[in-house]
Amino acid sequence: MNSPSIIVFGSINMDLVARTPSLPVPGETLLGYSFTTVPGGKGANQAVAVARLNVLTVMIGRVGSDSFGQELLSSLRSAGVHTEDVLADESHHSGVAIIAVDDRSENYIIVIPGANGTMGAVDVDRLSQHLPGATALLLQLEIPLPAVVAAAQAAHNVGVKVILDPAPAQADLPTDLYALISIITPNAIEAAQLVGFPVHDADTAAQAATLLQQRGVETVVIKLGATGVFCATPEESFFIPAFKVEAVDTVAAGDAFNGGLAAALAEGLSIREAIVWGAATGALSATKAGAQSSLPDRATVEAFLKERDRSVSVFSH
Repeated sequence: MNSPSIIVFGSINMDLVARTPSLPVPGETLLGYSFTTVPGGKGANQAVAVARLNVLTVMIGRVGSDSFGQELLSSLRSAGVHTEDVLADESHHSGVAIIAVDDRSENYIIVIPGANGTMGAVDVDRLSQHLPGATALLLQLEIPLPAVVAAAQAAHNVGVKVILDPAPAQADLPTDLYALISIITPNAIEAAQLVGFPVHDADTAAQAATLLQQRGVETVVIKLGATGVFCATPEESFFIPAFKVEAVDTVAAGDAFNGGLAAALAEGLSIREAIVWGAATGALSATKAGAQSSLPDRATVEAFLKERDRSVSVFSH
C-alpha cells in the first residue's frame, strides 16, 4: 500500500454510555433507562473524521483481543480507515470509557486505557513504516506521553507535519515536544492549562499563542468554542468566527475540527482555508448526537460551506 496522506497515532476506546435521571451518590444504586456502546477514543474519532472526508487515512493504535476490539476495528474500517497496523493486544482488554449521563446532561466518565496504555516503541516502529511520503501525523494525549513524544520525533525526523491535539488537558508537556509540533490545536481550557493563565477571547488566545510559539511550536490554533478560532502562524495572526448551528452534542466536535483541518491541508489548502474546513466539520458534528456517528462526510461539509458562501474552501478535486 502506498504511504497514506494522514496517519493517526492514538487511542481507540469503546464508550459504555448509561443514561439515568440523576447521577448516583456514593453507595447509591439507581435504575437507568438506556445503555449504548459507542466506538470512540480521540485517536479513532480523528481517523474517522479524516476518512469521511475522502482522504487516505491509516490508524496506528491498539485494541484488545476481545469483542470490543473487533467491533472497534469494524467501525474504523466501515468509515474507510486503514487498520492493518492496529495491534490486537492479547494481554490487555480494549480501552473503555464508562459514562453516566443524567437528564441535565451532567456526566461522569471513568476511562480505563487498557491496550491504549501499553503503546510504546513497538507501535512507533509500525508508525515509522508509513511516514515517508505522508502529509501529516495526528496525535492526542490519551496514550502514554513517551509514545506521543517518540511518534512526534519520528515524524519530525522525516519532515512530516505533526498536528497535536493536547487533550485531555495537561499542564506540563515535555519541553522537547514543543519544537516537534507543526500545529497545536488546544481549546480554551487546554490552552489555559498549557500556558498557566485564562484563555477566553482572541486577545488572551493571542497571548497564549505567543508563549507557545516561544516554546517552539510553529503554528498555534486555539478553538474558542462558539466564538471562533484564533490562529498564529510564523507569518500572521488571524481570527475566524465560528459557524452558527443548533448544537445537540459537542462530544466529538474537537476531533471533527482536527479531522477537517488535517484533511484540508492534505488537499493543499492554506492554513486559513483549512481552519474554515475544521470549523465547518466541527460545527456539523455538534448538530448530531454521538461521537463517530456525528462526523460528517465530504459532500455534507462542501454543501454546508457552499450554503454559507464559503465555496472558495472546497477541495480542488
